[in-house]
Amino acid sequence: MRFKLIMAYVKPHLTDTLVDTMKEEGATGATIIPARGTGVREGKTFFGLTIEDKTDIVTFLVEEHMVMKFLEVINTKCDFKKPGTGIAFVLPIEHAVGLESQMGIFRDQARDEYL
Repeated sequence: MRFKLIMAYVKPHLTDTLVDTMKEEGATGATIIPARGTGVREGKTFFGLTIEDKTDIVTFLVEEHMVMKFLEVINTKCDFKKPGTGIAFVLPIEHAVGLESQMGIFRDQARDEYL
């Protein structure tokens, strides 16, 4: 099996919606990393200090054939077409260990996808 890492950068108020929706669609879990950052629009200032937007980085390790389905779910359910909502992208995974408990689920998803 080949795996990909989906990384989604979302505003914290969307994190639970994203994770819940992805699990409903077949994701087996997520890792959530609190972060902060800036984008095209600079943060507001207060007494000379820049207020940076909080962001959550949510990662999903998924089987390769599920990537496009999951990206579409992220895009529509979290309204990524709206500016400032979030971004998501995919990275290749060369090797992974520790997935033995999830391999049955991945095989079932692969079988269902090709039926």
